[in-house]
Amino acid sequence: MSRTLGLLILNLVLVSFGFSSPSLGSRSILRSFNDDSGDPHDYAIELNATNFDAVLRETPATYAVVEFFAHWCPACRNYKPHYEKVARLFNGADAVHPGMILMTRVDCASKINTKLCDKFSVGHYPMLFWGPPSEFVGGGWEPKREKSDIVLIDDGRTADRLLNWINKQMGSSFGLDDEKFENEHLSSNVSDTAQIARAVYDVEEATATAFDIILEHKMIKSETRGSLIKFLQLLVAHHPSRRCRKGSADVLVNFDELFPSDIWLEPKQEENDGKNELGSFHICGKDVPRGYWMFCRGSKNDTRGFSCGLWVLLHSLSVRVDDGESQFAFKSICDFVHNFFICEECRQHFYDMCSSVSHPFNKTSDFALWLWSAHNKVNERLMKEEASLGTGDPKFPKMIWPPKQLCPSCFRSRNPKNYEVDWDRDEVFKFLTGYYGKTLVSLYKDKTILGKNGIDAALEDLVVSTNAVVVPVGAALAIAVASCAFGALACYWRSQQKSRKPRRNWS
Repeated sequence: MSRTLGLLILNLVLVSFGFSSPSLGSRSILRSFNDDSGDPHDYAIELNATNFDAVLRETPATYAVVEFFAHWCPACRNYKPHYEKVARLFNGADAVHPGMILMTRVDCASKINTKLCDKFSVGHYPMLFWGPPSEFVGGGWEPKREKSDIVLIDDGRTADRLLNWINKQMGSSFGLDDEKFENEHLSSNVSDTAQIARAVYDVEEATATAFDIILEHKMIKSETRGSLIKFLQLLVAHHPSRRCRKGSADVLVNFDELFPSDIWLEPKQEENDGKNELGSFHICGKDVPRGYWMFCRGSKNDTRGFSCGLWVLLHSLSVRVDDGESQFAFKSICDFVHNFFICEECRQHFYDMCSSVSHPFNKTSDFALWLWSAHNKVNERLMKEEASLGTGDPKFPKMIWPPKQLCPSCFRSRNPKNYEVDWDRDEVFKFLTGYYGKTLVSLYKDKTILGKNGIDAALEDLVVSTNAVVVPVGAALAIAVASCAFGALACYWRSQQKSRKPRRNWS
């Protein structure tokens, strides 16, 4: 009984945001739910009455397919391989088209699911439904209902026919033989501002991946310890994801135990890098990293991804800090990249740009515009290198940002020969605060406001206004108490938090 309950809890955590777990590995976790059946290729997510609403409410997928079946039904057993062929395209860390469709199954032969199956008027097996995930939450389906966003899939008896049905609904051309990163469905339309909304998942992914890299390479030394503390403080106050703010606070409060200040002075303790202890602290939740990218996904396996997600995180932080924190944020980010970004050349270039700043930043706009300018300098350098070496992503070439399609008011004039632009910096700052602030979390808000306690959850999870700071009160107090052990750097941060008047944006 306890094992079953544990698997159900893991299942909920796993599938809510991408079907993988950093602690046990995406494949082993995904398959562990089917150990009893011995089938190592189950990609469809098993749901039941206890986790049905929660999983469908939290998934980032645009659409969901729910198959109602009975484990004793021979036709259902024969249909399962067909369903799994389609599910492997969309589910799991190795999904070919991640974040688009959540493929799920509900066993109506299990007594716990009797009422759930009745709500959807299940009259035969297997029975498949299609719709936005939120429409399944707390809902149902009736054959005589004229208008419903939940649609009965009436032609999905084989994998080919099911995928053809899906393609007609989405206007897509997915194929059963599609392989990862070898598809033509990636959107590279830079004028589509809705693209950035999906990046909130990539910001979480980049944050968790960065800390995985830090631990894997044992990068927390006596000389780097302080810079990591400062960056964690910045994340606690201004990360766009509530889960990452909370996880960062958990690590920060326990930092002295995880990484004692004198641990690196003892040669015999060099192997103790805190990784085992930190395994119980998940910087952005147990389900992150998920193993795939959404906004930052490249058309090739070795392009975009982590570096893109990290840049989005840094821009997001830059537009959220208050004026009085801008210099602290600048120094924290510069030190973090210098000490913990694993690419030597990139790290040195960024450090040189940080070192060239001669005056402290006194305003949020000054710091945000400096980071934007630094990113454009990086893009301009990489544009030339990638053009000469052919190493760029053909669907996502480096460009001067933002392009005119996204912000025409940002441009006063432009010289097409040398890429020089006469920018309206006030308009650029307005664009940055909107793009990396409110727009970044808009899809997250849409997903979260649904459901029984959705509005409260949305208010807790989001920083809707780019200058609003939402810090969990308990975490802030705990950090304030613990920060005395961190020295002057932490005390500075604590004083900033005390002087700021916390406020929530209820719009």
